[in-house]
Amino acid sequence: MERAILHSDLNCFYASVEMMLDPSLRGKAVAVCGSTEDRHGIVLAKSEKAKKAGIKTGMVNWEARQLCKDLIVVPPQYDQYLKYSKLTQAIYQRYTDLIEPFGMDECWLDVTGSRIVCGDAMSIAENIRRSVREELGLTVSIGVSYNKIFAKLGSDMKKPDAITEIRKDTFMEKVWPLHCSEMIYCGRATTAKLAKFGIHTIGDVAQTDPNFLKQLLGVNGVALWRYANGTDSSRVMHRDFVSPVKSVGHGITCVSDLENEEEVWKVILALCQDVGHRLRLHELSARGVQIAVRGNDLFGSQFQCKLPFKTQLPSEIGSAAFHLFQERYRWSSKVRAVTVRAIDLVPQNEADQLTLFVDNEKRNRREKLEDAIEELRGRFGKHAITYGILMGDLKMPDDGRHSVKMPGMMYQ
Repeated sequence: MERAILHSDLNCFYASVEMMLDPSLRGKAVAVCGSTEDRHGIVLAKSEKAKKAGIKTGMVNWEARQLCKDLIVVPPQYDQYLKYSKLTQAIYQRYTDLIEPFGMDECWLDVTGSRIVCGDAMSIAENIRRSVREELGLTVSIGVSYNKIFAKLGSDMKKPDAITEIRKDTFMEKVWPLHCSEMIYCGRATTAKLAKFGIHTIGDVAQTDPNFLKQLLGVNGVALWRYANGTDSSRVMHRDFVSPVKSVGHGITCVSDLENEEEVWKVILALCQDVGHRLRLHELSARGVQIAVRGNDLFGSQFQCKLPFKTQLPSEIGSAAFHLFQERYRWSSKVRAVTVRAIDLVPQNEADQLTLFVDNEKRNRREKLEDAIEELRGRFGKHAITYGILMGDLKMPDDGRHSVKMPGMMYQ
């Protein structure tokens, strides 16, 4: 039986919630910015009118205001975004329990088993679209197809408040003429590599020898070939699915650009407080560290290294991450976003070989200190005690939001 997969994407989500909460903003050029006072604050989301004026996510405030003189800038309300994300998912649950989030504003739904009771996939999509608009005052674009890749592609093809179907018997006519960058996991670097060999459209990818794509892009090349040919068979996971912990990371987009190493160090150390805390919760230690850095030119870089010993200490993870940044980042642009990830995870109680090049007595004292800090934070809150260096302006969003699990990958 052919599957029925939907991909639902809340249109201009942050900006749409702001306009729904404040009707005076409707129909106007609105940008949600991390810092509304600082001219170097960054656009996190924008309304359709602002988008038509040329404003892009990641643009700094002063650039956005130059493009659109009547732009209205508002601060983010993450608690409200989380609330409406959950309310939207409650609507999806009327039709299926196979709901896989892809960020706060996107979800895949498998409605294959729902068609007997709820009607065909297009009817279900229309009911969802109407319910979200009438009950929440928001709009969604929904892609309908027989696999996850084409369902997501469909939701991107027509916005806002629209439904696009990509059928198995006609996908070549609709999908193959599109530029390959429209396909998930085909980012700037991948697109540039493909272009060097005259591969520009999704159809070009589909008709290229998969062995050549594997040589060029590794396993991702073979995956893209499958996606382009419509043979993706990845499942939509159950709404209660919790993926196995393979890495623990935390990242943010700064409210204004980081301009020097000292500012980057403070952000990395702050991020590592959360990484270390979650490693302890999962009773894991890391043998490696990975950082991802995105500049204000919106190009990103990713670096990783092995650690000389397993650790879950924020100070050690932070020091390794910052050393990696110093060695590898070239400062071709100021830093806009940073992610720190603990990788190569092992159980915290797994035996570790001692090394002559590390002061193990000093490490033991540091572990006891971190244990005491963790206990104090557990009793009195995460801000009860912190490093003195983290007391000033870190250029990080301080929104007090709850920790939200935001998948950054599609489950296979």
